Amino acid sequence: MTADASLHLPGHPHVHRDADGHLRVEGLRVEQLAERFGTPLYAYSRAAIVESVRAYRRALAGRDHLVCYAMKANSNLALLQLLAAEGCGFDIVSGGELERVLAAGGDPGRVVFSGVGKTEAEMARALEVGVLCFNVESESEIERLAEVAARTGRVARVSVRVNPDVDAGTHPYISTGLKSNKFGIAHDRALEVYRRAAALPSLQVVGIDCHIGSQITDISPYLDALDRVLDLVEALEREGIRIPHLDVGGGLGITYRDEAPPAADALVAALIGHLERRGHAHRTLMFEPGRSIVGNAGLLLTRAVVLKGPAHDTGNVDPQAKNFCIVDAAMNDLMRPAMYGAWMGIVEAGPTAGLPPATWDVVGPVCESGDWLGRDRVLAVKPGSLLAVLSAGAYAMSMASNYNTRGRAAEVLVDGDRAWLIRERETPLDLFRGEHLLEPGALGG
Repeated sequence: MTADASLHLPGHPHVHRDADGHLRVEGLRVEQLAERFGTPLYAYSRAAIVESVRAYRRALAGRDHLVCYAMKANSNLALLQLLAAEGCGFDIVSGGELERVLAAGGDPGRVVFSGVGKTEAEMARALEVGVLCFNVESESEIERLAEVAARTGRVARVSVRVNPDVDAGTHPYISTGLKSNKFGIAHDRALEVYRRAAALPSLQVVGIDCHIGSQITDISPYLDALDRVLDLVEALEREGIRIPHLDVGGGLGITYRDEAPPAADALVAALIGHLERRGHAHRTLMFEPGRSIVGNAGLLLTRAVVLKGPAHDTGNVDPQAKNFCIVDAAMNDLMRPAMYGAWMGIVEAGPTAGLPPATWDVVGPVCESGDWLGRDRVLAVKPGSLLAVLSAGAYAMSMASNYNTRGRAAEVLVDGDRAWLIRERETPLDLFRGEHLLEPGALGG
């Protein structure tokens, strides 16, 4: 069944309703996915991911560059494998993420290692495999990294993450560029820190890094931050400290509801234009996109288990009544609403003819009042109805937990009319496989 262009969901070019009212990811009905793989289920569009990466790379064509996918957004091995095949490097923030890159066949020489609390073991492993550079975030980290590199007989390539004190205008939990944030080195200390790094024989300065936040929907904060970074670059090079690459971070937003973030190519063009005006177009340009690559590529599929409230119990469809649609996904599957108060679109997966719409709080079965996926949503549902939570490709499965001893969801990658299982659903045995019962004698009595 071909798609009517008017039935595409905003921000989701590869999610649409067919002429019969069935929601599809690329060529597959989501009901087919739920029947085959069960729910809760994360489903990702391969085409959406590939097109998002290629938008960055087209805009950077003809220029030295590296797009390092920020894998904290979604670190499934198959997605990393796909992104590596598309020419991406990776932005990592832990030793575990480094091992995921290696397991997926990624090139460690295209990895930048960010994060405020790298351990010495993580540093040593990253040096062993040859990461491209460390984005160092504190003065003490520079000293520790230099010691680890000297001890292992290696030279660590470094880029200092500078905190430009620029407000990205986003949620305080995902703002990273202000003085009050824990990230990076203050702009007014950066020159002295670079002098120290350049003087240490086991370190090699190779760039400068800046990341001001996440879910940014305006270009102007990027330009403000870039100006402050370029001021610093010019001061450094006057002292003979070369800065071959500029890493402008990630953070570009996506459409969850009615946001209108700039397209990736518009952001890249604006930054390149700014670099050219200030005479810095010769530098290698690096990006660390995460959410904008995978966010709108993903759905979370979930079934209504219990309907509770006047709309179900008495047939009262008063939109002001409080009704609960209890589904089989929960805050352990999708933390963003509970953690950030985030709004995520929720739609019916199939035709709703004959079902009266009502206003529902869509909640999970976890024993927390904070366990909700969406509040005050007008939906036509019955027990067993399949729902889709939109824009669930980023900071969703990667933040999932096993709270209430709930296994994490399965994940599938949709490619046209095919679906690949890329993570199996966890079983109870998976959850307590590493735990050990006490010996009988340890129980006392």
